[in-house]
Amino acid sequence: MTDAGPDLPGQGAQETLAEPLRTRWSPSVFDDSHVLDRDQVVRLLTAARWAPSCGNAQPAHLVVAERGSPSHEVLVRHLSRGNARWVPRASLVLVVGAQHAPDERGEGGYKPRYADYDTGQAAAHVTLQARAMGLEAHQFAGFDQEAVAAELGVPAYVRLLAGIAVGVRGDPADVPDRDAERDERVRRRVPLSARAHGDRWGTPWQGLEP
Repeated sequence: MTDAGPDLPGQGAQETLAEPLRTRWSPSVFDDSHVLDRDQVVRLLTAARWAPSCGNAQPAHLVVAERGSPSHEVLVRHLSRGNARWVPRASLVLVVGAQHAPDERGEGGYKPRYADYDTGQAAAHVTLQARAMGLEAHQFAGFDQEAVAAELGVPAYVRLLAGIAVGVRGDPADVPDRDAERDERVRRRVPLSARAHGDRWGTPWQGLEP
């Protein structure tokens, strides 16, 4: 996969990034025979655990849905049509939720304003740790979060946000052409000039000037 060409200094310069940022991407063709061992899963969960959070609130919760497990079967039943073609092939899916209120013991949930932000950081840590381990991770939101939460017994103080499919790349010949073609799409990012503001909103940071 390739990135769109640069239009300003730094744009498209992913080759200057440190690993595993530089080679991270989101494949859609996974090897459906690959299995993660316990230690690998624990490392991924530990990466999420050590993500920064506001006031050390640690709002991220993860449902470990290994391929073929009861929780995985629940998730697969509620995937969107497009995601149902590729997500089930991954070795593992981590279903990510954010705690917005205290639990039954009155613990956690005391920084609800930042819960989603902090949980996103935990998810990002998982994707980078996966890449550092020679694995691939693809985050997705296309599933019925409420139905999955109900079937898995997720409490009301946790809101499911997304899933992270983890595994190794598979053979494109093993999947339909329309699914294999997803991994050939050109990676594109919005120009830095549209996201990095300087003295005023809408004025690009002067360091981006040619």
